[in-house]
Amino acid sequence: MGETPIFSTKAHVFHIDPQTKRSWIPASSAAVNVNFYYDPSRNLYRIISVEGQKAVINSTVTPNMTFTKTSQKFGQWSDIRANTVYGLGFSSEPELNKFIEKFQEVKEATRSSQQHKAHHNGNISVSSSLSARGESPRLSSELHNDMMLTGSLLPHQRSQSLSGLQAKHLTDSPKYATKEKQMSSIALPQSSAEAQLRYENDRLKLALAQSSTNAKKWEIELQTLKSNNTRLTNALQESTANVEEWKRQLQSLKDENNKMKHKIVELEAIHGNPEAIEELEKNYIIGNQIANH
Repeated sequence: MGETPIFSTKAHVFHIDPQTKRSWIPASSAAVNVNFYYDPSRNLYRIISVEGQKAVINSTVTPNMTFTKTSQKFGQWSDIRANTVYGLGFSSEPELNKFIEKFQEVKEATRSSQQHKAHHNGNISVSSSLSARGESPRLSSELHNDMMLTGSLLPHQRSQSLSGLQAKHLTDSPKYATKEKQMSSIALPQSSAEAQLRYENDRLKLALAQSSTNAKKWEIELQTLKSNNTRLTNALQESTANVEEWKRQLQSLKDENNKMKHKIVELEAIHGNPEAIEELEKNYIIGNQIANH
C-alpha cells in the first residue's frame, strides 16, 4: 500500500490451522512489520503485514472484532471475511499492550463511523419513502399487495424450513453447535500457549546458537592472547640473555682495557718515567693490601 501507516510494530505472525482449528501455523519466518492503515476513500481501517512479496496479514477491522490476549507476549483475533484467526507473538508485553490499545482505538473509530453512516442513510431512506408515497399512490398500493402476498406464503415456507431442520437435527442442533463452539474456544487458548512456547523455544535456540558462536570467538581470542604471550615471553627471555651476554662482553673489554693500561705503565716505567714508576708502586701496594685481606 502507498499510504503511510498510522501505527507500526514488529511481531511474529501465525495463522490458525484451517483443518484442525487447534494449532498455529507460522506465517512469517521472523518478526515482521505489522501496520495499521486508514483508507479514506472507503473509510476503512486495515491491518497489513508483508514479508517479501507475501501478505501474511490482510485484515479489515470491523466493530465486532475482538483482540484476545492469551499470554504475556501473544494475542489473537478472528477475521470472518478472511476466514482465519490471526496470532501475533511479540518480543515483550509492553509491545503487545500497545497493539491492543491501537486495535481497540481503531475498532471504536470504525464503530462510530458505521453508526454515523447508518443514521445518515436512515434519514435519506425515510425522506425517499415519503417522496415516493406522495408521487405514486399506485406504487404504494402495489407494494401493499406484494406484502399481503408474501404474508400468505410465509406459513408454507416456514413449515418447509421446519421439515428441513428436523432432517438435520443430529448434526445441526443448537446443543451440537454449542458443544463444537466450546471445544473450539477451549482449543484456541491451548494452541496459543503452544505457539507462545514454540516462539520462546525458537528464541532460546537462537540465543544458545549466538552464545556458542560467541564462545568460539572468545576461545579463538584466548588462544591468540596465549600465543602472543608466549611470543613476548620468549622475546623477553632472549633479550635477557642478550643483556647478560653484553654485560659479560663489557666486563671482558674492561678487563682487557685495564691490562693494556697496566702494560703501558710498565713500559713507561722501564723508560724512566717517574709518574709511571709512582703508578706501579701504588698498584703494587694496593695489590698487597687486597691479597692480605
